[in-house]
Amino acid sequence: MVKGVGDLKKTIAALPKRVEASARTAMEKGAEELVAMMKRLCPVDDGDLRDSIGWSWGNAPAGSKVLAQSDPDERGLKITVYAGNEKAFFYAAFVEFGTAPHNVAQGGGNKSFSGTANAHPGSPAHPFFFPSYRSLRKRIKSRISREMKKAIKFVGPVTEAEAD
Repeated sequence: MVKGVGDLKKTIAALPKRVEASARTAMEKGAEELVAMMKRLCPVDDGDLRDSIGWSWGNAPAGSKVLAQSDPDERGLKITVYAGNEKAFFYAAFVEFGTAPHNVAQGGGNKSFSGTANAHPGSPAHPFFFPSYRSLRKRIKSRISREMKKAIKFVGPVTEAEAD
């Protein structure tokens, strides 16, 4: 309960930090849920691609392919979901979207190739990212909104972290 103008000012000043902390927690939970589903749906040959799927605050680690990221807010709060590492960087998109039939012989990709063709039939798509994203995006967004509303409606004392 707010008692007096001083308490009211403190409570109002603490709202942005309280809401940001709630949103941050909800975003982390959503990212964990998205990454877990992506790992379940990812086809496994040697496990490099599955093991490279993750999330981080800010930018993705070097050598990884960004699959999704939120727009940074004015405080720089941004979450990034990525796949790929040194071993699995280049083929995450090939697994998601598949490949067309192509020539895999040395120099076979250019028009002046005159050697023996070594045809590759292509590979079918095994989508793991977009099905996960489409099935969870509404749930994740709703969780973030719900947690932010709870933080705004919260009635209680201002903590020291929120007072700064």
